[in-house]
Amino acid sequence: MFDRLSDKLAQIFKKLRGRGHLTEAQVVEALREVRLALLEADVNYKVTKSFIEQIKERAVGEEVLRSLTPAQQVIKIVHEELTRLLGGEGPKLDLSGKPPVALMLVGLQGSGKTTTCAKLARRLKSQGRQPYLVPADVQRPAAIEQLKRLAQEAGVGVYDPRPGQSPVDICDQAMEAAYTAGYDTVILDTAGRLHIDMPLMEELRAIKGKVSPREILLVADAMTGQDAVAVAQKFDEMLKLTGVILTKVEGDARGGAALSMRAVIGKPIKFLGVGEKLDALEVFHPDRLASRILGMGDVLTLIEKAQETFDLEQAQALEKKIRQEAFTLEDFRQQLVQLRKMGPLEGLLEMIPGLSKLKALKGAKPDEKALKRVEAIILSMTPEERANYQIINGSRRRRIAKGSGTTVEEVNRLLKNFAVTQKMIRQMGKAVKQGKMPLSGGLF
Repeated sequence: MFDRLSDKLAQIFKKLRGRGHLTEAQVVEALREVRLALLEADVNYKVTKSFIEQIKERAVGEEVLRSLTPAQQVIKIVHEELTRLLGGEGPKLDLSGKPPVALMLVGLQGSGKTTTCAKLARRLKSQGRQPYLVPADVQRPAAIEQLKRLAQEAGVGVYDPRPGQSPVDICDQAMEAAYTAGYDTVILDTAGRLHIDMPLMEELRAIKGKVSPREILLVADAMTGQDAVAVAQKFDEMLKLTGVILTKVEGDARGGAALSMRAVIGKPIKFLGVGEKLDALEVFHPDRLASRILGMGDVLTLIEKAQETFDLEQAQALEKKIRQEAFTLEDFRQQLVQLRKMGPLEGLLEMIPGLSKLKALKGAKPDEKALKRVEAIILSMTPEERANYQIINGSRRRRIAKGSGTTVEEVNRLLKNFAVTQKMIRQMGKAVKQGKMPLSGGLF
């Protein structure tokens, strides 16, 4: 998300950095280009106008124009205003009150509402909650079965409605069932339509009146741009939303919906759906997203992903092996598996400050398939070969290539690269032993 906007802003700020001092005219010209970039990114016209006026008011003052680093000051102001536009502090889910607490997800058909329910349940379960999914969408064929399947995949409870039950009755009785079974959070998957109509809104209002949800979250498709914002306005008028979950943001190169949503409807974006898998749901942090838009990376989210993904015992075992200089191909494979669990590599690279600006990486996409081939090669080795790659002679290499569906050249390349990696690991192990560097397990 925001690829085009990030590129445009990077070009604009590069011009500013190239000047030792800035005049008011130069700042105004740069802001005109920022305005065009925002409009091209499908940001709401009124939001764009207000945003540029706020920056201009701060950026043409003496503090900036007489600064020793005026370009950096302008970028700092843009970052602060972007953060404010996106909602300031990251909002949290309101899970207060007597359990079970109800969270009601609403939205149009095709927005990813049912999958988002399961993603949210999985996230809450990882935080120690006991979520309970409720399939209240009796309009879409197979919606109930889909939620049951996703609940099983997420390892959470799900209500089984009786044939002929109305959505209101399903939600009401599911709350009772959740209370009896000891669940503390109920997530309601309500029906959607291809467009907003009164029967839909009346049904949602009836559910709201019956279960009094703590949160009413709109699930909106980011790829629909300003249409998503218009949909959010209508749902908010009818139901008084408490927040928004933007889905399919990985396919939205412009990002207009995310930048417009908070300013237009006055309700926070709480989560971003960044893929199809159940772990592809990120908490929305306005300041971090502003940093990513401006090419500053997002180290905090990268660290959080690593902490969620890497197993402490495995990390400690890896640390011990590095200290003993005993890093093997099997250890290498396990690290690759852990890395892939963190999500698409392209998204991880965007979180590393400055990396997205490197010309060598511009437009290049990490080859996820190559990692799978590497893993297949290692899995085709015997335990003895993984422990000591130096015994892998020509005949073994041919057998490994055949078993992994790769070529001998690919096997040779892996072994050569691993030899370099192992040498680096040995040097690291020696440095740790000598107290020259600290070590914490995880990504080597």
